[in-house]
Amino acid sequence: MVLAAIAARIGARHVHGPDAVEPRYLDDESGGAAGRPAGVVRPGDTAEVAFVLATCHAAGQPVVVQGGRTGMTRAALPRDGELILSLERIATVEAVDAVAGVMTVGAGCVLATAQAAAAEAGWWLAVDIGARGSCTIGGMIATNAGGHQVLRHGMMRDQLLGLEAVLADGTVVSAMNRLLKNNSGYDLKQLFVGAEGTLGVVTRAVLRLRPPAIRRETALCALDDYAGAVALLGRLDRALPGQLGAFELMWDEFLSAASALPGGSRPFAVQPPLAALVEIEGQADGALAAALEACLADGVIADAVIAQSERDHQRLWTVRDAIGPLVEAMPLVEPFDVSVALQAIGPLVDQLRRALSAELPGSRPLFFGHIADGNLHLALALADEAQRAAAERIVYEAVGAMDGSISAEHGIGMLKRAWLGLSRSATEIALMRQLRGALDPKGILNPGRIFTGQPGAA
Repeated sequence: MVLAAIAARIGARHVHGPDAVEPRYLDDESGGAAGRPAGVVRPGDTAEVAFVLATCHAAGQPVVVQGGRTGMTRAALPRDGELILSLERIATVEAVDAVAGVMTVGAGCVLATAQAAAAEAGWWLAVDIGARGSCTIGGMIATNAGGHQVLRHGMMRDQLLGLEAVLADGTVVSAMNRLLKNNSGYDLKQLFVGAEGTLGVVTRAVLRLRPPAIRRETALCALDDYAGAVALLGRLDRALPGQLGAFELMWDEFLSAASALPGGSRPFAVQPPLAALVEIEGQADGALAAALEACLADGVIADAVIAQSERDHQRLWTVRDAIGPLVEAMPLVEPFDVSVALQAIGPLVDQLRRALSAELPGSRPLFFGHIADGNLHLALALADEAQRAAAERIVYEAVGAMDGSISAEHGIGMLKRAWLGLSRSATEIALMRQLRGALDPKGILNPGRIFTGQPGAA
């Protein structure tokens, strides 16, 4: 009945039953196992999304929302009986205001497409992640994505001026604000940022653009230890105030794995214990090189490779972006994404290395992160599925003991919901549940994500 009603409205070619769901809808970057969905629907605009949700709400049909399926917490993987709502048809760049530096896009628009449209208009969409070729704007809003440029330009919420979203009962909330300053009551768009589709389905967004950098300089720096990484960050922040755009740190396990990939290379003659990929957006040519020369003379860094061309720039970023193919090659992976205080990141890595080696033989950790904003990533290749629970306990209990967050930018999804209490107080969680209950009283939107024990939760 539900599928038939939806097909009558949005067209039968965009509605498929459980036996006709393509494999791509049953997979994401976490490599988890999907259930058997009730089908897949692909509405083409906000009005069609509203009809789909109103129909599902009336029937009590649970829905899982999908964008580019690049998430790392299994939030978009369908479970048994859930109807997949794909936003892939709502994917256009609607408009770019080249005077105001504002763009309007559909939630299914791929990040790289939005970036290219902004660049063509002489602007820059200042958010970037490794999955830029497949992740979507709606998914990035739903998880408050971060990425490489957070240090200078902030997370996804900082790029968002307005949005349009559909509530569980089909109500459309159109808050397509285009103003930088609008203090007229509650900022409703923020309700949907980081909510992972549990409060409503984002269908359109208004994004703030930034002027492109006048000059960009990139370097890969060899470091002897984590204390050197912290010292380098402080030196560059002071020598180049307001110019540091990226500071990506990679530990030796990551560097070894990246160099072993087809086409991989070793930037340094002797691989260092750590390497920092540094990028500035400045005006003075050679400013980064001058700052690094001083750091080298003072023993802060052991060596540096400075990009001399766009090709060099791309080659250095290829080292950091190697995490994509590395994770794809892992049969079983647990993608940890945590944050702790800057000075605690090095000790946390040392602690986790020891604990994982002792308790999970055969597992393989890759440590890397945007440490300037306190974000540490760990891609952990598991020897078998039985190791997953122990891995989560080891990592999240260590992070909780350091007053950190179990999720810096990936969200909670289904993988982290049991550990939410380590980062959020009981009062905070109760308020989150209250908000969800108010906006989705039947719990049909992405049930079982973020919280345990809600309608539809496992």
